[in-house]
Amino acid sequence: MTRTLLAVAALLGSASIAATAAARPMTPEDVAKLESVGQLSVSPDGNRIAFTTARLPDVTAGEENGTTKQQLKLAYGPDSARAFLPPDMNVSAVRFSPDGSMVSFLYTADEEKRAVWGMPVDGGGHRKLAEVAEADVRDYAWSPDGGTLYLLAGAAPDEALDKRKEAGFDAVVYEEEARLNRLFSARVGAEIDAEPTPVTIPGYVSSIQVAPGGRTAIVESAPSPRVDDSYTSKRVHVIDLAGGRVLEVVETPGKLGDVEISPDGQRIALIAGVDAHDPAPTTLHVADVSTGEYRALNAGAAEAAIDAEFLADGRLAAVVHVGTGSVLRIYGPDGAVLEEHDPGALILTDLEVGGETIAVAANSPEHPSELFAVTDGRFTRWTRHNPWLAEIDMGEQRPFTYTARDGQQIEGVLIEPVGGPARGGSPVIFDVHGGPEAHESNGWQTAYSSPGQVAAGQGYAVFIPNYRGSTGYGVAFAKQHQGDYAGKEFDDLVDGKRALVEAGIADPDRVGITGGSYGGFATAWGSTYYSQEFAAGVMFVGISNNISKFGTTDIPNEMYLVHERKWPWEEWDHLLERSPIYHVDKAETPLLIMHGDSDTRVSPTQSYELYRHIKTRKPDTPVRLVLYPGEGHGNAKAAARYDYNVRMMEWFDTYLKTGNRDAELPAPRPELAIETAEK
Repeated sequence: MTRTLLAVAALLGSASIAATAAARPMTPEDVAKLESVGQLSVSPDGNRIAFTTARLPDVTAGEENGTTKQQLKLAYGPDSARAFLPPDMNVSAVRFSPDGSMVSFLYTADEEKRAVWGMPVDGGGHRKLAEVAEADVRDYAWSPDGGTLYLLAGAAPDEALDKRKEAGFDAVVYEEEARLNRLFSARVGAEIDAEPTPVTIPGYVSSIQVAPGGRTAIVESAPSPRVDDSYTSKRVHVIDLAGGRVLEVVETPGKLGDVEISPDGQRIALIAGVDAHDPAPTTLHVADVSTGEYRALNAGAAEAAIDAEFLADGRLAAVVHVGTGSVLRIYGPDGAVLEEHDPGALILTDLEVGGETIAVAANSPEHPSELFAVTDGRFTRWTRHNPWLAEIDMGEQRPFTYTARDGQQIEGVLIEPVGGPARGGSPVIFDVHGGPEAHESNGWQTAYSSPGQVAAGQGYAVFIPNYRGSTGYGVAFAKQHQGDYAGKEFDDLVDGKRALVEAGIADPDRVGITGGSYGGFATAWGSTYYSQEFAAGVMFVGISNNISKFGTTDIPNEMYLVHERKWPWEEWDHLLERSPIYHVDKAETPLLIMHGDSDTRVSPTQSYELYRHIKTRKPDTPVRLVLYPGEGHGNAKAAARYDYNVRMMEWFDTYLKTGNRDAELPAPRPELAIETAEK
């Protein structure tokens, strides 16, 4: 096995940003205009990389509110990227045609359904290649000869139901009347195929890849469109494209992640759970297409496979996260590790290949996701978004490890205040990730709901703990939280506080907590049961009542299988005692609660419950509930994200930085840059 260090070019690229004279701290307005690399695709000959630049409308500069837009660009080498389409075209599912002559993508033209479009790489206008007239195309795949596009489209319109709705009968029948995706084959030519041919597919298919030879495909299918089924019951099916007959099923027992087919069509690489109770798909497997038999390549390792791609010669490249770091690993056809490359300060997140070229998306403590090419284990940076980050004075960022009360080693990412911790300790914000089957790496850690460098610039330290239940440390570690809601997993947070105080980083009286989803659960627990430990909390789409949460979520089976391992009716009293509402009598932590009013994962009623309990039982404890109309399990629109970021920091400035739990509530409407500009 070889281990290659980060290329000098990449090191110099990162160092140049860090070394540039910093002029000012980062602000929520800066977060609102961040750009990053989105999707990647490498041409078959490896000479070009198509990618998208993802950005939200900058509402602070007067741009119209909306969700993330992806602009298509094409690059031939470092700093060569150019826009490939007009900037107002928002595209997805970027791919090259088999001969590399065209970049294809999904695009929704005005008043049309989403269709497959393409544009020649050597010039010419974009044009529609294939469509299903009455439905959006959700995924697609090229045949190896480039003569056919396979279109995964939405369900056919229900004319009878549409007529009822027009007449005002718009009742929703919950979790019934499933609408399944459909598959079509469409000829590619000078004219659009007006009548694509239907192909039978099993269950609710969410993706398709055509195998070499063009006669078969692999599809990811679940029994229904329900989110719970997509989490727990999705499987890989090998189908005959001529008639849709299922030839083989890869019967992995749990969650399913990335799936890829080998160049010879004989093997499938898939990142999957090792059993039904594995919290996340983090183990890399290889399956035989003809038999469906599979085996794990990194079983039991203290790591998490993130993405994988077959190389042209049959080797398998994989991005693997190990704790707070990452590596690029190359496996041989027999499953043996041939190479492992350490990207240094980079955190690899996405991997694509073409010809002899390996492309990765990667971030670092200094920048969000950028495009890098890998040659002989050397990582060369191709894109440079957000050049203005050179102006920002950033806090030092590094991994931080401590020992929990039972001896378990816990790792996290620490961002120190700009200029370093204050004498006697600084105010610290614990930023707790959700899942808990997720992990945080030592990369870019600033976002609308993650205080990161914005907080560091205002004198806070930020600690991002990979508490037990997190991925990146192996399946056994990820299972340590099971059957113990709010137990050892959240005790880890208090033990982390103790370690930061002992290290001279944290002021023990000024430690706050924030997080979304399961991190919101941690915030609610830290603001009630552990209220004496946390001086302020900002809870986002969080859990407050484990009993009612089960009855109002769209993932009840996932909760049973990978979280509590018991049904609520087996332990009513225990679930209540592990719910933040049960401990509101201890709640003295000023708590800001924020939630999307259309969240189906964690119902906004969870936030209503905690808010009402605190207002009624602890009327002297500052609490505020903010709802975001139309938002789900996390804010998608630019204005809602910016508003959230400003409110979060204002709350911590009011209660955490001052250490005054009795301070008056901030004004209901924070001062926003867009409002200031209009005055």
